[in-house]
Amino acid sequence: MVFSKVGIIGAGTMGSGIATSLGQQGVDVVLVDTTAEAVERGKGAAKKFYDRAADKGKMSADDAAACYAHISGNTDLAALGDCDLIIEAIFEEQSVKEEMFGRLNPHLKPETVVATNTSALRVSDLAEAVDDPTRFLGLHYFNPAAINPIVEVVKGEKTDQAIYDRALEFCRQTAKKPIACKDSFGFAINRFFVPYGNEAVRLLDESAGSTAQIDRVAQECMGVAAGPFLVTNLVKPKIMFHAQRNLGPHGAFYTLAKSLAEKGDSDYEFEIGEDASGDAASDKVIADRLMAATFFPVLQELDEGVATAADIDMGAGLALRFGKAPCELMDQLGKDEVARIVSYVTDTYGHPMPASLEKVGSLRS
Repeated sequence: MVFSKVGIIGAGTMGSGIATSLGQQGVDVVLVDTTAEAVERGKGAAKKFYDRAADKGKMSADDAAACYAHISGNTDLAALGDCDLIIEAIFEEQSVKEEMFGRLNPHLKPETVVATNTSALRVSDLAEAVDDPTRFLGLHYFNPAAINPIVEVVKGEKTDQAIYDRALEFCRQTAKKPIACKDSFGFAINRFFVPYGNEAVRLLDESAGSTAQIDRVAQECMGVAAGPFLVTNLVKPKIMFHAQRNLGPHGAFYTLAKSLAEKGDSDYEFEIGEDASGDAASDKVIADRLMAATFFPVLQELDEGVATAADIDMGAGLALRFGKAPCELMDQLGKDEVARIVSYVTDTYGHPMPASLEKVGSLRS
């Protein structure tokens, strides 16, 4: 194994999910959080996952116990001193992460690799808070991390190539499918997935459709397993608020939808009614807007070399359960139709048309 002992900072949903995944692959994990209660909740989530797998016959009771035995917990960062890799999985706020890295620095071995599980912040910016930025990178696991196969592996400006290659191999060794990403706000997947959800809220704000209608149209035009409002409620609107806000440096199109901005990171959910009806005209507007909000960021990131079209589509299918992956769908629609759809964004927000539009029809070639 490339890394034999892994420390995870943050025992919440993501941290415990990563620990669960690694424990199942025979990796020793130290789960650290600020309170013993938080650590026990994180370990408890892992045990519940293994026990349920055993109950369903997916593993034996002995195997479940062996997986759980790989996970230990602590409230002291010093407990991470002998780890080969440390993954930070705490609150998605740059200042909070930077403060934590400052406290972690004294406990690191010179050879320890440090990763952030950030979903949208630039890795290169966070790297400035660690003593050795060459040994720092992004490992963005997707929720639920215990079973979701996708990990975005993000190379910061100062990340050593050999360490980056080790991280890619570690993901493969631990049953994940890594997406190699250039450092950029939102990386490969959230770069389009979060704006797609944000556009759904814009449509609601503009009374262009109900939550149920927008979710239905999304399922029809993008082939998603669940519409944007159902997914947003599952991950919590306040998480989308922070993720979309972190994409702001990409320009005007990435501005928060009005109601998301107004409610901020308060606890609430969108009400999704049972009536998903709508006429053909409103359905068309919704479909065009959702596709525009997906296609435009994807074409931008292809221009920027953030990830390959094949990897973007793999992530869309496996991490997000898009039945119609963005690049494949654009290729099917053709350049003229994609230009018509994306022009809504360029005309409304003043962005230039991405150069990768010219490759539509052969994006996956």
